[in-house]
Amino acid sequence: MAFKDLTSRAVLLYDEWIKDADPRVEDWLLMSSPIPQTIIIAAYIYFVSSLGPKMMENRKPFDLKHIMALYNLFMVIFSLYMCYEFLMSGWATGYSFQCDIVDYSRSPDALRMAWTCWLFYFSKFIELLDTIFFVLRKKNSQVTFLHVFHHSIMPWTWWFGVKFAAGGLGTFHALVNCVVHVIMYTYYGMSALGPKYQKYLWWKKYMTSIQLVQFLMVTFHIGQFFILKDCPYQFPVFLYIILSYGLIFLFLFLNFWFHAYTKGQRLPKNFQNGDVKNKIH
Repeated sequence: MAFKDLTSRAVLLYDEWIKDADPRVEDWLLMSSPIPQTIIIAAYIYFVSSLGPKMMENRKPFDLKHIMALYNLFMVIFSLYMCYEFLMSGWATGYSFQCDIVDYSRSPDALRMAWTCWLFYFSKFIELLDTIFFVLRKKNSQVTFLHVFHHSIMPWTWWFGVKFAAGGLGTFHALVNCVVHVIMYTYYGMSALGPKYQKYLWWKKYMTSIQLVQFLMVTFHIGQFFILKDCPYQFPVFLYIILSYGLIFLFLFLNFWFHAYTKGQRLPKNFQNGDVKNKIH
């Protein structure tokens, strides 16, 4: 009886809470309910942590060089496109980079921003292939908790962002992330082509610096909200989530930077030379 009561209350709370959702996105793919995406993410976690490694245990690693090169090329183009759309729907056409609230109207710019937010959300499901490629290539040491956690939590939390706040200052980190992905997927696409392209990858040592700049920019931008007076941003809870996320990974990368470049300690192989995509991007 207690479980039934708890379930009923949860359903009532959800029904009450969902009334504040953005009606513009209701019919978009995966947006009617968080359940389909939760099933996808749960299946991803099960595959990369259990089923996949067991399937590959007595198999040779797949040679995915050409597939990965095409995948990375696609992600570069897709990330560039999302950068352009984020800029043209707000960040380069009127946003102040301070207290930018969500525009819930059906104006062309507002709908363009909402659709770009959905594209960014959907891109996080495409990025699950990063981990699946690790498993199929038997690079299981690179399937760390931090890597899987990052790839799982991003699409799950972004569902709520698109559902309730598709626009405004909470999208700045998505724009920055798209810029970083252009750089990172370019690097990994060239790296996947083989040793003869290594001479063009001299800039890989700057990858950690790029990550640090990303988290610093996101943290300082969101931090403005907490010192601005009377900023009427509609869903402050999302800003707390973004700030927490930025601070956590800023700390992790600063810790990495300190041990790698200040103390000069030997790093795990997948952290050497700035190769941090295996952890988070």
